[in-house]
Amino acid sequence: MALLLCLAAGITWGQSNFCGLKNRVVKSGEVVNFTVYYNLSAVWVGAAKASFTTKLETLDGKPVFHVIGLGNTVKSYDWIFSVKDKYETYIDTATMLPVKFVRDINEDGHKLYQYVRFLPAQKKAFTNNKVYTVPECIQDVLSAVYYARNIDYSKYNVGDKIPFDMFLDEEVFHLYIRYMGKEKITTKYGTFNTIKIKPLLVEGTLFKGGEKMEIYVSDDDNHIPVRISSPILVGSIKVDMMSYSGIRYPLSSLVKKK
Repeated sequence: MALLLCLAAGITWGQSNFCGLKNRVVKSGEVVNFTVYYNLSAVWVGAAKASFTTKLETLDGKPVFHVIGLGNTVKSYDWIFSVKDKYETYIDTATMLPVKFVRDINEDGHKLYQYVRFLPAQKKAFTNNKVYTVPECIQDVLSAVYYARNIDYSKYNVGDKIPFDMFLDEEVFHLYIRYMGKEKITTKYGTFNTIKIKPLLVEGTLFKGGEKMEIYVSDDDNHIPVRISSPILVGSIKVDMMSYSGIRYPLSSLVKKK
């Protein structure tokens, strides 16, 4: 699913410069909803829905952001590529690093359940099957999105790579986000001033690998993804933000609502 991304391993500033970001964006009670549009020839159709909800909870005696990402294809388009995905991450509010991750997916009959506990101080990740040594600043596929929203993109030049490490499918991936500058775009919701980035993707059951995905986040303090576009194994998709509530700051990047 387009928003549950394999992000981020590059070179411009070292890995240590990306560690230690403090939260200035994420807020308990935030809900953001998206529509996923699919294109096989010349027509875009609303084929799926996605939602992301953030709650403040306690885990192991520490405050965490419990983020739930849900993605489901519209029933009438299940014949194209059926998706029923649920991702959950529990993010330490002090470090913005994940401490627990759950992945429960069914993508066109490919079913997978994964459970991971992270101990960043020990550089360990515990899965259903074994213990892995991971980098100190490891992210999961969902926590990476929220960590990336806290990046100060004004520090980077167009084309710069912003590295970080991700643990996915019992493997550490060294990935990156490439900063592409600023752009005004019009989505199904409205016209926005945006920051454009390209994540390096890990090839899977839906997406091709490489830098083919384009993400446009609101050019304001929220850094909400307002459009994502990418080719997939058959056809292409674009994902537009369609509603939101409980965000931390005014959505000042919105130039005009449709």
